[in-house]
Amino acid sequence: MTDSLFGDAAQDLHGPIQAAAPSEELARLHRLLPEQLYLGTSSWAFPGWQGLVYENEYPEARLAREGLSAYSRHPLLRAVGVDRGAYHGLDAADWSRYAKQVPDGFRFLVPAPSALTEAVARGPRHPPGHAATNPRFLDAAYAAEHFVMPALEGLGDRAGPLVLQFAPMPPELTREAHPLIERIAAFLARLPATHAGIRPVYAVELRNPELLTPRFVHRLREAGARLCIGIHARMPPLARQAAALRSMDAGTAPEGGWSLAGPLVVRWSLHAGFGIEQARNRYAPFNRLIDPDLVTRGTLVHLIRVAVRSAQSAFVIVSNEAEGCAPLSCVELARALADRPE
Repeated sequence: MTDSLFGDAAQDLHGPIQAAAPSEELARLHRLLPEQLYLGTSSWAFPGWQGLVYENEYPEARLAREGLSAYSRHPLLRAVGVDRGAYHGLDAADWSRYAKQVPDGFRFLVPAPSALTEAVARGPRHPPGHAATNPRFLDAAYAAEHFVMPALEGLGDRAGPLVLQFAPMPPELTREAHPLIERIAAFLARLPATHAGIRPVYAVELRNPELLTPRFVHRLREAGARLCIGIHARMPPLARQAAALRSMDAGTAPEGGWSLAGPLVVRWSLHAGFGIEQARNRYAPFNRLIDPDLVTRGTLVHLIRVAVRSAQSAFVIVSNEAEGCAPLSCVELARALADRPE
């Protein structure tokens, strides 16, 4: 017998992090979804997900350290983004520790470190208006050593797309888009085509809409990379980005239809009209849908169905800032796919 009415709960909170018990509906949706669909969230360390992903409300720091295994037992969450990889490049041992916590069939979306994808140096030594050129920007050797090889060695077959999300670039760099596009294409062509027995999927996400041109997507395709659709206030609406993806894969389907020539990669990061901090303040503690975006959901469902018909994998990573609660956004996407067939 415990000494307190709350003894069992206290024991649970100090034991291993427990996954929330799955509902019958989630189990049903899991059975109905295609195997090549990888739904997930941009991280897993959110105490507000109690009852949705985790059984109890655990501290954020503890979830960051120990919560991945419980997260991966959610019936619909078969992928995850690792945001910290964009701030501090992870080594093979870091990725291996993550890989050991998840089941077969789970995938990680691997972000490139910002040291590689920011055109200008940032930080206290480079205040706004005095930024210097970042010498590691588009450095293929640096990318191979600090991004590609550690991820593939550590994750093995659990590696999902390797995403290069280019930070907003200054007008003086993007004003003449063609030379920059050629630099990006040449950089992609120099990245490892295989490593550790794995052929990586490289996906490029922009924050400069002026670069999203037919020339850009065609050069991505020639370099063997994919366009990562980034749903973000800085970028054009999803429908326009979907049209760019269709242009990228034009000619790969018979009789003028649309067939993807590679995996679908989507990051649904931010609700239209909000800045990131504004969205976080509005949606915290991220336990319910506050601003349902039915238009975006509908277009995503269409894109996922195109990927499935094309026998391609579909990776859709959702942030809390998209609608208020990333796991519930994933549930709504799964419902639309399973309950409203074509």
